[in-house]
Amino acid sequence: MRKSHPIRRVVLATAATVSGVVLLLSLKPASDPASASAVGAAAQQSPQGGTGGGAQASAGSGTVTGDATQTQYGTVQVRLTVAGGKVTGAEAVQAPKGGLSDQKTAMAVPKLNQEAVAAQSAQIDSVSGATYTSTGYKKSLQSALDKVKPSSASAGGSGGAAQARTVTGKVAQTQYGPVQVRVTVAGGKVTGAAAVQAPKGGLSDQKTAMAIPRLNQEAVAAGNADIDAVSGATYTSTGYKQSLQSALDQAGG
Repeated sequence: MRKSHPIRRVVLATAATVSGVVLLLSLKPASDPASASAVGAAAQQSPQGGTGGGAQASAGSGTVTGDATQTQYGTVQVRLTVAGGKVTGAEAVQAPKGGLSDQKTAMAVPKLNQEAVAAQSAQIDSVSGATYTSTGYKKSLQSALDKVKPSSASAGGSGGAAQARTVTGKVAQTQYGPVQVRVTVAGGKVTGAAAVQAPKGGLSDQKTAMAIPRLNQEAVAAGNADIDAVSGATYTSTGYKQSLQSALDQAGG
């Protein structure tokens, strides 16, 4: 009788071990579906958050920053605030600084900002005593406006604003450098003009700063390339008119 006790103990221990393994195996699958459902719930929440952010990004208002324009005294860069395709604010995020430039920037930039909002275009007057800053401002402003126009056109609005587009003329080579003109056209009318290239360096900087703003204004006023040359800047004026004509030809006359 005593010899049979160890065998019984072995049999009982083995049976207990097998029962424990079976119990563990039966419990493990029950925990997996719960964890899987938790992961599924988290996966469903994350796309909802992403969709909300996209809707906010597609709102019809925001800011647009123009290209940085290099001038003789420093860089000028303009940022616009736009709502419903209309410019509601303008600021210079970069402007000449240091020495006398600080005073000229403080005098000119606020005026240029006001004129940009009032005109809704880059056809604004230069500030006396800050010609280089004004010229750089208008170039950067025009590039910012060029980025705004496609958005307003794609909004499906009616009228000339929805049909506004920009056309860049061919480069006209002159004795002092290339001249290239970009025009904005809406409803068959020239609403803006700017020189994306003009003679520069030495005396050419002064002549360009003197001539280009006048030529831009004349191009908008005339609606064609039959404009007067600026005295003292004959080559630049001739090149401007040639490039302007090519831009008008692309725009359909």
